[in-house]
Amino acid sequence: MSTDLAAFAAPLTLEGSPILHQMFSVNWRAWRQHGANAQEMARHAAATLAEMKGTALFAMLGHKGDLQIVHFRETFDELHQAELTVAHLELSQFLEPTTSYVSVVELGLYDSTIRLQGALAQKELAPGSPEWEAEIAGTLEQQRKSMAPRLRPEIPRRRYHCFYPMDKKRADANNWYSLPMAQRGKLMREHGMIGRKYAGEVTQIISGSIGFDNWEWGVDLFADDPLVFKRLIYEMRFDEASALYAAFGPFYFSLRFEASDLVKLMQGETPGFAGAAAH
Repeated sequence: MSTDLAAFAAPLTLEGSPILHQMFSVNWRAWRQHGANAQEMARHAAATLAEMKGTALFAMLGHKGDLQIVHFRETFDELHQAELTVAHLELSQFLEPTTSYVSVVELGLYDSTIRLQGALAQKELAPGSPEWEAEIAGTLEQQRKSMAPRLRPEIPRRRYHCFYPMDKKRADANNWYSLPMAQRGKLMREHGMIGRKYAGEVTQIISGSIGFDNWEWGVDLFADDPLVFKRLIYEMRFDEASALYAAFGPFYFSLRFEASDLVKLMQGETPGFAGAAAH
């Protein structure tokens, strides 16, 4: 009996924390006209957001927004509650959504899938049989235990943040999804080697958004030196997986700040950040 290779057209994946990115523009004219109660609204919002574990605030640069709020949660229900909490702040009447992004932390298991595919072929297990499913479940559980910290990460306490969505191309000659599993695995290993060169400088969190949002993946990069984003992403553009098969959405660049400094932002001052030492 031969193993059906088509059963592994897609690599196995592990999913972790659901993520919501919220981007807002501040209606500065309405805010300035609001008067004495405005600062009290900002203080109340700051206190509420500071108590929200797994939520971080970022001051955005450019016309795409003024404030980004990022939520990492255990479940999508908790993610929705975080969104509702923000919506019910008095301050929210001055926050105009520009965009948002829903995804879930994802670890792609190309190498594990290829190894498992070979093991199942040797054992001559029928695709979809109880034995087949048990082998897959065992592999996923083993990987889930070893990668637990990466599946449920904290939002890295670094000053600078870059977020962008992306797809793999599936049209014309460069169709990622028509490539054999082994070739995709090879390209992803080579792609990952570039990222490892920046391991101490950048913290990267990849999230899957197929079925949740308009793009297929979201990429969050966190660093203490903003120029490292340019170097990393530029170098990756020359990698075959990116050069031939990647399509990128808009980029969002922002500065993380302490929730207590939301008042400062609303006063028209760049908010501060204490960094990792404050964690």
